[in-house]
Amino acid sequence: MTVGQEVSVRSPRRRPLWVCVGVGAAGAVLAAGRLVYSGTFVDWWVGGGLLAALMGVAFLHGVTLEVCAGAYGVRYGSLLRRHRSVPWDDIADLRVHIQYGRHGEEYFRVGVLLRDGRTRRLPLPVSGSRDDRPDFDATLDALRALHRRHGRPESDHLVVISKRVAGRGIAVPVFLCVLLLAGAGLAAWFVPVAGATKEAWTSAVPCAAGTPSAERRECLTTLDAVVAGTEVGRGKRPSRLYFADGRPLDRLTVSRDGAQAFRAGDPVELTVWRGQVRVVAGEHHVWRENFTSAGSVAVVAAALALAAGWPGARVLVHRRGRRLPDDEVLPSVLPFLGVLAVTAVWLLPLCYLHPMGLPASAGPLAWAGAGTLGTLVLLVPAWRATRIRPPRPAAAPPGKSAGEDVFLAARFLESTDYNPNHFGTHVVLGDGPPAVVPHPGPGRFAARPIPVRR
Repeated sequence: MTVGQEVSVRSPRRRPLWVCVGVGAAGAVLAAGRLVYSGTFVDWWVGGGLLAALMGVAFLHGVTLEVCAGAYGVRYGSLLRRHRSVPWDDIADLRVHIQYGRHGEEYFRVGVLLRDGRTRRLPLPVSGSRDDRPDFDATLDALRALHRRHGRPESDHLVVISKRVAGRGIAVPVFLCVLLLAGAGLAAWFVPVAGATKEAWTSAVPCAAGTPSAERRECLTTLDAVVAGTEVGRGKRPSRLYFADGRPLDRLTVSRDGAQAFRAGDPVELTVWRGQVRVVAGEHHVWRENFTSAGSVAVVAAALALAAGWPGARVLVHRRGRRLPDDEVLPSVLPFLGVLAVTAVWLLPLCYLHPMGLPASAGPLAWAGAGTLGTLVLLVPAWRATRIRPPRPAAAPPGKSAGEDVFLAARFLESTDYNPNHFGTHVVLGDGPPAVVPHPGPGRFAARPIPVRR
């Protein structure tokens, strides 16, 4: 990073990236040479070389990525990506965005809030550990200083966007909600199909001698065969039965237990329905194909619909807090998750027992009515618990005037530049700037001022 009239940021780990770029270039040369030698793309060396070349291109983008800021504004890009420039007059504010990894890691990035309301995240600087934070904070301070000097910041307050604040986008929850609802609709459409298929299989009878060939799909046809061998799959690999001379078919996918029960040379009887083998009957074991019931599919549809309630609740809470500042923490959606859990207790068994609709009997109707009423009753406290409470001005403690210092007990979770080694025990507020002191007052003896950016 270069601080002064301009700020320039590049990747801090450029040497390993250049090594990876070199490996990618070597892979490209290897793929080209092997292709000329063999004349075909179907080759392990060609495939490996092309894969290394693609990875080298990605690393070349990372090693040449640069973010520059000066009197003109912010400019960023790389050798493989067109540079973009944003003037300071179009930037309303600089922010910090916290991204979360798969294992809970936190990555800090700088965001640019434009005056039209859009947000762009700069590719650099990035902080993924405590070791990177000093450089990240220094670069952020330099960018904000340039913004104050050449632009018109809307506020001196540094906004930090985490996953539970009002300024967090809702694109991911909306997409997840729509995806889950689409899956629920597809599963609900398949409920009558699964029910009709299982009902047809249950009511199927053996084919008569004079049954026309066009009607034999709906009746049961039996064929004799001999097991030539078995294959017991491990993990997620399928298990199969192989038949002698490939008659009436070469192989059949069965369950793991079915493949273990049969032996090579066993005579079996195959039952064919709708053009496929559904039953393999031997002397000591019978394998039957499992038909999914309509109740199971209905439970899947209901479960997906209930799961869509979680991102839907996040969208609802975000919508209710749309007038809050972007860094204001929103209420938790746990009350709505409790309502969804209680709803699942009565809805899923009901869907399994009555997938095609509620019968006219009093029992299921009373069950559905009571469950719906309970869900609606629980929604009321959940709605109240997630309401947005506007902040109220803090009143002065008894015996304290508005101009006197107020000492608040505080516990610091980490050491900072203004509170090294957990120096302070209280925060003092009053006419002077906020500060940390190692005593409950009175007076500001040994006070350390808290920086405004904190």
